[in-house]
Amino acid sequence: MMSPRHVPCPCGLPGPLADCCGRYHAGAAAPTPEALMRSRYSAFALGLGDYLQATWHASTRPATLDVSTPPQPKWIGLKVVASALQDETRGTVHFIARCRVSGRAERLEETSRFVKEDGRWYYLDGDLA
Repeated sequence: MMSPRHVPCPCGLPGPLADCCGRYHAGAAAPTPEALMRSRYSAFALGLGDYLQATWHASTRPATLDVSTPPQPKWIGLKVVASALQDETRGTVHFIARCRVSGRAERLEETSRFVKEDGRWYYLDGDLA
């Protein structure tokens, strides 16, 4: 069994979860839209529904988010295709996330939009490819 210090981050960047997305899950502000998107992917993989709700912009956030009722996807890979800032308060991230649902492979491709308010980035919405 790996110690918590050595658990790899689900987002795919090198290094342990604690030094990567885990710091954002613990409350630190993600510095870029890409960092927030990666931390949200990791939160989906880890079942951190409260974090997903907290990082979703209030104007588009669903009232509830269920990340525990089966069948839940098993997230198995993330590829960031492109990341861009439109200005200091708006950004986009195009990504492909792979998962398995009930043993069947699926992929989600999206260009997500993010907004920055009060020093924090939030997921706003996205366009599926």
